[in-house]
Amino acid sequence: MNSNDYLAIIPARKGSKGLKNKNIKLFNGKPLIYYPIKAAMKSKFIKKIVVSTDSKEIAQISKKYGAEIPFLRPKKLSGDNIDSYSVVEHCIKFFKKKNFTFKNFILLEPTSPLTTYSDIDKAIIKLNKNTSAKSIVGISKTEQQHPKFSINYNKNSFIKPYLMKNFKTIRRQEINNVYFFDGSLYVSDVDYYLKKKTFYHKYTLGYEMPKWKSFEVDDKVDFLIMENIMKNKKKFI
Repeated sequence: MNSNDYLAIIPARKGSKGLKNKNIKLFNGKPLIYYPIKAAMKSKFIKKIVVSTDSKEIAQISKKYGAEIPFLRPKKLSGDNIDSYSVVEHCIKFFKKKNFTFKNFILLEPTSPLTTYSDIDKAIIKLNKNTSAKSIVGISKTEQQHPKFSINYNKNSFIKPYLMKNFKTIRRQEINNVYFFDGSLYVSDVDYYLKKKTFYHKYTLGYEMPKWKSFEVDDKVDFLIMENIMKNKKKFI
């Protein structure tokens, strides 16, 4: 496989506590799983698209839209507490046994349907240009949720500033930018990821997403917000 070719892994287990059948729930007329598959298919770097699932229904729908389903996830990788590393490791080991090797991969979540092929390609280009970098992940600027605006409770149940010494009116223009991991995309060198077991380390770059693309579908509120954004996305572009 060419070193510039990428494997796309899309994890999509059955069930969801926050939103029933989330990964195949219709979102703007298409199942949620459709969007990362579509984005990956249009990328000029991605050569193989695999959906890692434990569901025959999700597998069937994913195949319909062009993804490969070379396996169904074993039960030990199907619980609520299974981390991304275990899913990625399982997928990579499967292909290694088939003598299929690759240098890079991208993880795309169905819960980030606003991520486009353009985001994927721009992130990969940014990663490739930095010879020291091993990973790049989607990030977004924290605004209303900036830590300096945060509060918690004191022992008497009164609110108190979380970071500041006292309550003080602060304008957003007066504080430094802070970013959060928005889940929009994760790209990495395969060997380095397997070594570190994470995308996050000192050789990780950030690919900054605009606010309207930073939401993730975790519950009904997220779903309704993002579906409305999707329907009106031309207003943001």
